Amino acid sequence: MSYQKILVAVDRSPLGEKVFQQAIALAKQNNASLMLFHCVPIESQVLSPYPSFYSEEMLNFSTIVQERLQQELTETQQWLESSVKKAQDLGVTTEFDWKVGEPGRWIRDLSISWQADLIIIGRRGLTGIKEMFLGSISNYIIHHAQCSVLVVQNSTNSTKD
Repeated sequence: MSYQKILVAVDRSPLGEKVFQQAIALAKQNNASLMLFHCVPIESQVLSPYPSFYSEEMLNFSTIVQERLQQELTETQQWLESSVKKAQDLGVTTEFDWKVGEPGRWIRDLSISWQADLIIIGRRGLTGIKEMFLGSISNYIIHHAQCSVLVVQNSTNSTKD
């Protein structure tokens, strides 16, 4: 099967880099275009640590959240632009997008609107309690995507719950 439009869900982890490299290899092999996608989860560094209810920081909580979110979005934009340049330097037509919120739904929706014929996503290998509380984006994508899905395993995570 030949792929023409590959949606790549990436983050700034070592697994994210592995996913990115796999996507470049497949794009070159298939002469496909890439769409790099990153989702900034709202519960990430943007909202934590929560301020003490009685602290002065609580009075400025909204401003602090907005500043942290803006910083995260600026860093995300720069990182994605750098990744696009790396891929383009290797001869792969690449663009990017990012959103704030729940990654699974954004990835699914973008795969439909961009008309991707393959999604490449990493899997952290969470099991048991960790998977239950942290969720499984890869599991959501496998069950809700309307195209093929390639799951890149996190080979460095060998612990089980």
